[in-house]
Amino acid sequence: MQTKERTYQWLMNVIMAGLACICVLPFILLFSASLTSQDAIIANGFTFIPTVFSTDAYVYLWNDAAKIARAYGVTVFVTVVGTAASLIITTLLAYPLSRKDLPLRNVLAFFIFFTLLFNGGLVPLYLVYTKLFELKNTIWALIVPIGLTNAFFVMITRTFFQTTIPGEVVESGKIDGAGELKIFVSIVLPLSLPILATVGLFQTIHYWNDWFNGLIFLTDSKLFSIQNMLNRILLDAQFLSTMDFGAVQDNMTATIPTQTIRFAIAVIGVVPILLIYPFFQSFFVKGLTVGAVKG
Repeated sequence: MQTKERTYQWLMNVIMAGLACICVLPFILLFSASLTSQDAIIANGFTFIPTVFSTDAYVYLWNDAAKIARAYGVTVFVTVVGTAASLIITTLLAYPLSRKDLPLRNVLAFFIFFTLLFNGGLVPLYLVYTKLFELKNTIWALIVPIGLTNAFFVMITRTFFQTTIPGEVVESGKIDGAGELKIFVSIVLPLSLPILATVGLFQTIHYWNDWFNGLIFLTDSKLFSIQNMLNRILLDAQFLSTMDFGAVQDNMTATIPTQTIRFAIAVIGVVPILLIYPFFQSFFVKGLTVGAVKG
């Protein structure tokens, strides 16, 4: 029996290792392409090991190092503040909806669910946030629109509260004289670390990768996030490579790595998330153990 279990365990380990390799290979190919000569990629295609090593793409991006560094700072601020605010709003909205004694509970839940199916459209969204709230060309334009609240996260957080937080625990807090806020902060939230870590991870990725808000609400390049700035650099490089500036500048524009710069931009955009993810993962595992209800 033990031999069968060991064989099964080894087989599962091999399968999971293979799946992990499949997930990692695209990132290796991406990094390799960013360090390959553009001519080599055009001639030979993509390889896991650079056929002709070149840092032209990163050298080109280095010319805009100051702008990229500022964009990183904007993105970090937006990600941290936006994720924290989103978690606060999501939990404060989901917890009351999980309580059966909340008046009009089903009506409020329907209004939240309704936003999953329909929205007002892009033009009303733009007019509300630019004319009513005056968020255009402000840092809050990257945080508030389509970010702070997500009906899907509210619904799954509410379901977590309903199915995982024992009602007896809440009742014991009331017996001890704790108010609703005290129960929420001292009892419910510590038991909800798994869902908080999950929602926080998704929101972090959302804010880090968001470029749509910057596209429609920002014209000031000083407020661009890293995604908007890298996209602007890529468009500029493509524009310069297609323009005819005369024979004097033809050699300069011909050396712009319009192909490999795409991969270098992707590397710059994704590496911070890859470095941060293990910390989220460890926090998520810790939340599973801390948030478990002990018998």
